[in-house]
Amino acid sequence: MFVRKTCCPLFIATRRCLRYRQLSTTVATDGTSAPASIPPNEEPQPAAVEMDEFTKEFLRNRIQVNDIQRLLLSAGSSVAALIDPRRHDMIACLGETTGREALEKMRHYMRSTEEGQQILVEKPRINTRTVDMESLKKLPENTFGYTYVKFMEDNNITPDSRMEVRFLEEPELAYVMTRYRETHDMVHAILDMPTNMLGEVTVKWVEALNTGLPMCYGGAVFGAFRLRPKQRQNYLRQYLPWAMHTGNRIKPLMGVYWEKRWEQDVTKLRKELNIELMNL
Repeated sequence: MFVRKTCCPLFIATRRCLRYRQLSTTVATDGTSAPASIPPNEEPQPAAVEMDEFTKEFLRNRIQVNDIQRLLLSAGSSVAALIDPRRHDMIACLGETTGREALEKMRHYMRSTEEGQQILVEKPRINTRTVDMESLKKLPENTFGYTYVKFMEDNNITPDSRMEVRFLEEPELAYVMTRYRETHDMVHAILDMPTNMLGEVTVKWVEALNTGLPMCYGGAVFGAFRLRPKQRQNYLRQYLPWAMHTGNRIKPLMGVYWEKRWEQDVTKLRKELNIELMNL
């Protein structure tokens, strides 16, 4: 008698998370499904609206998981991220498997403002192909564009380092998560926070209160345990109170079309968003 072999859900979920960059779902090369045949005596349906480039790319690359696999991915990625905070693939996986409710609220807000609606329609991307970093360097020093590019250079980082979204089902929510990731450095710049552990924990608190993403709360709480003694003193005395105050009072940052604010005076932009820099 032959016994059919099965893979346990944990093994399947783990393989999918580890192959985060390689796996893709099977869809048509242009990101659309093959048209179904029209039954006799039925009127043809209107042609489907053509998908934008982000949606096509997302549907080609997403990894479909069921509820059990999503739960296992969430648990496994959270443990891995705690053990090694440098595992950005695990942090990305955790954000996607735990953040649906927060993403829906973020999208709801974006749909309620003209600027947010424009972002959702145009789906701009932030990388070195879409942002002319050299042009931003030539802007006046008081502009947001110059502030952003100087921050990137001072911290030796690039906008091309963000993970693709793979584990969400809905393309528009996938874009909201993508937007959150790609604007993270802009939040650092507008808050004037460095990318060291103390700065990251502080920004995570602001993002957690501003977006509601569970991943941000986790990074804020558990990241603080990795601070050195002197950093921890400064964190508790100054950085944490500032982050809590700022996160609770600033406007939702996901509704900001940052790319259209390059030439705006950065001080005026901060005032518009209710951001007061920390007095060091």
